[in-house]
Amino acid sequence: MRITVLMGGTSSERDVSLATGIRCGRALEQVGHSLTYVDPARGAMSDDDLRRLSSGVVVQTAPPSEEKLRQMAREALPRLATNLPRGSDTDVVFLGLHGGYGEDGTIQALLDLSGVPYTGSGHLGSALAMDKDVSKQLFMQNGVSTAEWLMAPASENEVGVRLGFPVIVKPSKQGSTVGLSIVREPARLRAAVDEAFQFDDEVMIERYIAGRELTVGMLGGEALPVGEILPKHEIYDYECKYTAGMATEVFPAELSADETARVQHEARKAFRALKLGGCARIDFRMAADGTFYCLEANTLPGMTQTSLVPQAAAAAGIEFSELCDRIVRLAVETRGGL
Repeated sequence: MRITVLMGGTSSERDVSLATGIRCGRALEQVGHSLTYVDPARGAMSDDDLRRLSSGVVVQTAPPSEEKLRQMAREALPRLATNLPRGSDTDVVFLGLHGGYGEDGTIQALLDLSGVPYTGSGHLGSALAMDKDVSKQLFMQNGVSTAEWLMAPASENEVGVRLGFPVIVKPSKQGSTVGLSIVREPARLRAAVDEAFQFDDEVMIERYIAGRELTVGMLGGEALPVGEILPKHEIYDYECKYTAGMATEVFPAELSADETARVQHEARKAFRALKLGGCARIDFRMAADGTFYCLEANTLPGMTQTSLVPQAAAAAGIEFSELCDRIVRLAVETRGGL
């Protein structure tokens, strides 16, 4: 098949996206597909661009500055639609984008209009999952346990009474823990909220769930082996996610058969509640009493060398090139094409 990989973009996860895109593209080339690489912010990628990215590793330990990303977005937005492939150019689009326009349903809607099959969830599911406030409301309506939360602004007293401290403060529509912090005392709440507002116009204040951090990869509605994340830092932050050696990931997680079945069941419920498709990842905290709290869903999870879904697939006996190929074929089956 002729496959166009979209990678890069203008979100804070740009560097992760570039690593995802090149790694997935090279894997798809290995199984016989014809690949083209496009950065929707800048257009078709040159051979020199691809050589620079050939390691498939996220080099930076922090995301690009918001000032740099905003400037790039201003320059890119007028060209966004023209940089996207059309049906005459490609058979399917592999979305290697993360965050921003790539994961919030915008590019999915444009591709729907052009009639080009693409990987991942549709425009509605993408938008629902990107907005953590909306996601959690849908989780509750569909019987998926999730931590209590408030949306800023909220007073220190209200947070203390409704949620208690510590709390997690995070942008409502970001990924890779960008702008996220743990607040243990009321006096630090305002500064954390102000920091999160630098990355989004909506900020969530969420009850902190102490316990084990678990993740469930989803492939076409099928739950992959459960993974447990043991970060070097207190939280599984950007550096821990994308720097080798900064976290230990255990696949499959050391859970009982009953616990494994329960969290996979919760992941399938969350997947359906948000109308997701293709490959996704659902993240949980397991409290001391055994309750699984769904944190969020990722509709275009990272596929770098340190990412979680490839590790989950490997635990299921699925090699990386096969995983990428299956993701592509799910897109064609779901949205038409060859």
